[in-house]
Amino acid sequence: MSRAVHKFGGSSLSSANRYHAVANIILSQASEGDVIVVSAAGKTTDTLVKLWQSYQQQDQQALSDVLALLEQHQSELIQELLVAPFQQSVLSALAGELADISEQINTAQLQEAQLLAHGELWSARLLAHYLKQLDANARAFDARQLLTLADGQLQHETNKQACAQLGLTQYNVVTGFIAADEAGNTVTLGRNGSDYSATLLARYIDAQSVSIWTDTQGVFSTDPRKVKRAIRYGKICRAQANLLARLGNPVLHAKTLTPLKDSTIKLVVRSSFDSSSAATEIVTEGLAKQKRFITNLDNYDLLKVADLHEGEVGELSRVIQHALHHFDHGDDTFLLVPAQYSNQISALLTGRSNLVESNVSGLAIVCEQGAGHTLAAQAKAILAENNVTLRFVSSHDEYCLLLCEQQLDTDRLTILHDQLVSVSQELAVVVAGLGNVGAVFIEQLEKQLLRLNQLLPVKLVGLVRSQHMLFNPSGLNPENWADTWQNQAVPFVSADLLNHLSELDYEHKVVIDITASESFSQLYPQFVDAGCHLICANKYAGTAELSWYQALQENLKLRNLQWRYNTSVGAGLPINFALNDLLNSGDKVERLTGVFSGTLSWLCAHYDGSQPFSELVMQAKEMGYSEPDPREDLSGRDVQRKLLILARELGLTLDLDDIELSPLMPQALIDGDWDFFIDNLVLLDEYVSKLAAQAAAQNKVLRYAAELELNADKLVAKVGLKPVDKDDALATLKPGDNIFVINSQWYQDNPLVIQGPGAGKEVTAAGIHSDLYWLSKSLAK
Repeated sequence: MSRAVHKFGGSSLSSANRYHAVANIILSQASEGDVIVVSAAGKTTDTLVKLWQSYQQQDQQALSDVLALLEQHQSELIQELLVAPFQQSVLSALAGELADISEQINTAQLQEAQLLAHGELWSARLLAHYLKQLDANARAFDARQLLTLADGQLQHETNKQACAQLGLTQYNVVTGFIAADEAGNTVTLGRNGSDYSATLLARYIDAQSVSIWTDTQGVFSTDPRKVKRAIRYGKICRAQANLLARLGNPVLHAKTLTPLKDSTIKLVVRSSFDSSSAATEIVTEGLAKQKRFITNLDNYDLLKVADLHEGEVGELSRVIQHALHHFDHGDDTFLLVPAQYSNQISALLTGRSNLVESNVSGLAIVCEQGAGHTLAAQAKAILAENNVTLRFVSSHDEYCLLLCEQQLDTDRLTILHDQLVSVSQELAVVVAGLGNVGAVFIEQLEKQLLRLNQLLPVKLVGLVRSQHMLFNPSGLNPENWADTWQNQAVPFVSADLLNHLSELDYEHKVVIDITASESFSQLYPQFVDAGCHLICANKYAGTAELSWYQALQENLKLRNLQWRYNTSVGAGLPINFALNDLLNSGDKVERLTGVFSGTLSWLCAHYDGSQPFSELVMQAKEMGYSEPDPREDLSGRDVQRKLLILARELGLTLDLDDIELSPLMPQALIDGDWDFFIDNLVLLDEYVSKLAAQAAAQNKVLRYAAELELNADKLVAKVGLKPVDKDDALATLKPGDNIFVINSQWYQDNPLVIQGPGAGKEVTAAGIHSDLYWLSKSLAK
């Protein structure tokens, strides 16, 4: 049976709403037999520590206040989450435990570890009862019955046997952070002890995976709160994870990783605040490429140590319950120690250490093998340019340390990240749609890669068609993609595609959708969940139901991902760019009109009454100017979608039905099938002829136009046939061209006009390449 361990920290359990979210995660992503490890809820441990401090200081008022605070917080959680009879039972147990604590205080028998253990006990009991209330089979376990230490050493065989009681037909909710010695006394596992509990239990029950659910979306290249363009990595190898942990990474901890050594257990860091978001997987060597990281170091001491024997650093780390990093520099050995533990470490080293630097800060750069020395030199130069005086520098093959007096601010960290980390990024490209435009796009890609690779390395890794797909994470050669496709393509399954995207070990990924498939566009939210940027010529997502569209945009924003879709309107014409530039410059678009369909542009420009309109339609079909079924063009739906895309680009919250649509054919032809259409083309000719005669009477001509007017009191959005003056820009349009006429505050009397081919595989493919270039350029910054 496949089993997993899920660990939830204090922030994940800080309120009743968070308990509810955690329960949903368990019921949707865990299975009976899995182990759920919990920390104390919210700030409960801090409050218990304050209670212990008040007890030591014999501050009776503080003791009374803190006990009341504990009772209030726990009671509120219980009352908000549980109903009778669960609520009464858990409240009664809480009251008894608080009474016991009071008695131990009054009799001077309070013990620190036993006191601190209550936070995890309360969390496990409450979560187990809440899961039972939701009709799940759950049981709370006190880890002191599962994890035993003797002389500070875990008793692995004993513990493995004890863990056999973790049942296969229930959710096993276990307290983190605590264990017991051989006498049954409570022992705490130190800082981040619950993460350690999770990986220990995973090893004891032979779990396949451990998920550490936190308040962050995985592991980033640096602190995302300080550096906006920090990169979330999908995979990190264990060697780099261990090094990061020793250097104080706030998400990864050295003890957590120890039980996983020499095992195949997968460790995943995930966000309990966004359970659908992509995660970071810690994998064995060879399953992830080496990445670059910048880790802040704040308030450290640097000790020079003599005669450091094997295993001593690990023992020192265990004593202070904090990871330590030691390294050789020149002929000496150094130990990097958090300043608050420096005196304790020096005492334990019994005269074998000298303080070299005190209360220093700075950073560590972790990198691919062999790059550490070069990065140290580059970082020194960057910091010197930004007025940072370094106190100590040590470079190694896979990392470097740079210590200085002051903490590095956001601006300096951003500069370092942009120049040292971002340059190591790669962009993986997956192209969906290999028809006329898609084939030309890949043909153009061969030359375009020379330009793109000057910004950052770009690799074509996937190709997708409606029935088949081809993936190679190491890269496909655009020059011979057709042959590779012929020999290696496999059947297309959307779940397999999503799995491939999730597994891609690249800093950046983009799905380029050159299909006309509505069902494929409905996968966009899952592409975004897999960490993919989006580029599309497909119009369906941009015109989807408003709430779906807004949720997609919000998800993209949350993950700092981009969606570029300039070719969804106007092929290669830069209409989206123009509208964005106007808005970003402070202008306000008041009116947008134009001819948005190359097919309808060609039909209207060629129609002069000398031949039936239906003959032109059939001619366009034969020349490939129209859809295989020309009614798709004549319906006007394509133009309606394009206007909606531009309206939303301008910030309007419209749906497709909010745009008035007048097709370029009578209702009878809309309602009938293809055979009826062919047999009754005379209805189309009569319909257009009548409207053309009315326009001619006004000395005007017909054009199929889109109109958007943004007045203060009224919004006009419509598409349909429109009589225009013969000297109007819409009337003089070259057959097949698109035109966009923009009136704004700054372009009122003399509008901004964008005109050119509105279709064609070469210009459309070039427009997609433009989107890819600007995406690459923004990622390379």
